[in-house]
Amino acid sequence: MISRAATALARLLPAETAHRMAVWGMAHGLTPHRDHSQLSPRLAQNLMGLTFSNPLGLAAGFDKNAEAIKGAFQLGFGFTEVGTITPLPQAGNAKPRVFRLTSDAAVINRYGFNNQGAEAAAARLKAYRQTAISGHGPLGVNIGANKDSADRIADYHKAATILSPYADYLTVNVSSPNTPGLRDMQTPHILADILSAVASGLNRPDLPVLIKLAPDMAEGDFFAVLDRLPDLGVVGVILTNTTIQRPDDLTSPHKTESGGLSGLPLLAASTEWLSRAHKRLGGKVMLIGVGGIDSPEAAYAKILAGANLVQLYTALALQGPDLPSRIITGLDQLLARDGFHHLKDAVGQAKDAAEALTASGWTAKQR
Repeated sequence: MISRAATALARLLPAETAHRMAVWGMAHGLTPHRDHSQLSPRLAQNLMGLTFSNPLGLAAGFDKNAEAIKGAFQLGFGFTEVGTITPLPQAGNAKPRVFRLTSDAAVINRYGFNNQGAEAAAARLKAYRQTAISGHGPLGVNIGANKDSADRIADYHKAATILSPYADYLTVNVSSPNTPGLRDMQTPHILADILSAVASGLNRPDLPVLIKLAPDMAEGDFFAVLDRLPDLGVVGVILTNTTIQRPDDLTSPHKTESGGLSGLPLLAASTEWLSRAHKRLGGKVMLIGVGGIDSPEAAYAKILAGANLVQLYTALALQGPDLPSRIITGLDQLLARDGFHHLKDAVGQAKDAAEALTASGWTAKQR
């Protein structure tokens, strides 16, 4: 079992080494097994034609090679998303490329889509699908383009072709800050080409396709993309990826490292983008909130701002394997506290991020 002592030990290791150790432990079943079979029905949902026992998912970036799916569900996650996976293997950026900002409850990474490629991931996903545990929750696959690709749009087609047979949904990642030029593809015209390429590679036409966007877009560009998504066949938007911004109140020694900042400093901004998207889309597209979720209150704030589902990654690395269970249990209690008979009744009830965070009971002291 991965105990609190093991979690504390991992914090003494270099960040990337600790990450690999956590993935290895989850891949080999060395994780606490949280039984949420008796969860309140207020947390269960059917979205995109999929059944979610609870709204908390493990975000892409943790399990890059589809190695730790079983372990994610053992921790209690209602769904998990593997990747980002590119068509061909790639080493990613030079090390060191992951930095803990402990005093800021944050991480900066510049991994650069390091992964073993779509064929290797497909083999693991196929094996997972053949096990009984594969019915424990929806499995998303996050796809991207190779850094040195001559045709990145073709990369999305190839990744979709190889991986879609094993996915419950696909996420198109055009928002990582660690692949040069990738974020420049967040325009309506280019996204139309990408999503057309993805659609032509799907093993079945009704497979849900989502897109993950960055928090650093200009508002006009953000709305222009959102307005096109329903017509492009996108059924969900994940908001948001990591940020290249550096808040003035960061205190950690590594705060000036390049890469994507995740964790607590992203909470307010990512939740505000989520709230704006909820108002703009009016329920036409499902929303998944990610960025800074470190407690039941933070997860609840995302829902109040407009999220149908939520994801985390950084806080799991910083707080350890008990966090998912605490969030799921606490979220149910918060919904009951506020008189919501079902999670869906709370979605989008706050007018903006500030109101969502206040209404949830979240405070900065929880860091």
